[in-house]
Amino acid sequence: MLSRFCESMLHASYAHAFATARKHGTRRNEAMAKSATKIAYKRVLLKVSGEGFCKPGAFGLDAEEMRTIARQIQEVAGLGCELAVVVGGGNYLRGGQFARETDIKRSTADYMGMVATVINSLALQDVLEGMDVGTRVLSAIEMRDVCEPFIRRRAIRHLEKGRVVILAGGTGNPFFTTDTCAALRASELGAGALLKGTKVDGVYSDDPHKNAKAKRYEKLSYDDVIRDGLKIMDVAAVSMCKDNHIPVIVFNLKREGNIRRVIEGESIGTLIGDISRGG
Repeated sequence: MLSRFCESMLHASYAHAFATARKHGTRRNEAMAKSATKIAYKRVLLKVSGEGFCKPGAFGLDAEEMRTIARQIQEVAGLGCELAVVVGGGNYLRGGQFARETDIKRSTADYMGMVATVINSLALQDVLEGMDVGTRVLSAIEMRDVCEPFIRRRAIRHLEKGRVVILAGGTGNPFFTTDTCAALRASELGAGALLKGTKVDGVYSDDPHKNAKAKRYEKLSYDDVIRDGLKIMDVAAVSMCKDNHIPVIVFNLKREGNIRRVIEGESIGTLIGDISRGG
């Protein structure tokens, strides 16, 4: 009698578990289907400068600035977008500038800058994981005790599993900027767009903080950026995006919700691509 009772309870428990799993699975699939219809880009690469991790004019890491970036990344990850992030290290030092100001060789200074990007990446990873966002840090310079080495197929697999992939260490080579790294990784990973988060809301004809008459462009071609010497990205990065037909969207990272707006296809900032000048 007791045996039959236990058996019936077990069957009931299994039935409830399967029904619950099916219900949650259906809801999850519905949510994924809903989010999939909302996003304009399935996979993107986000470039965050080192200055994005601190207050304007400050140095090092600022907790609230990191949380601002992390909240936006969490929001985008929840939409079902596969997100890779290339992190700069300018909140600690810039290799070229540091070499000019000291007796340190440019190559050494650049490697120091790569280490700075790892510091930022590890900090961002911890903040994201504190928000229950699955995250992996992959570095172009090996630091196996703290992060994985960058391997293209491994990075793609992490993205396919819904993890945010933070790419540290630049290209692993001196004399290349993290903008060039962002263009390279976007090309390698098959990103639909490169999102460049800055402290201003797009590309201007001049520094808008110094020139009130500076014009903001809504659209630019790659050739416009190169020909006019617009300093939003270095020439190598722009050329690589042009060769691989990867649009670049320049926007204000400091305004919360902007990453989601770009992912959903809203027209903000400046679009750089296979287009004629507009705006």
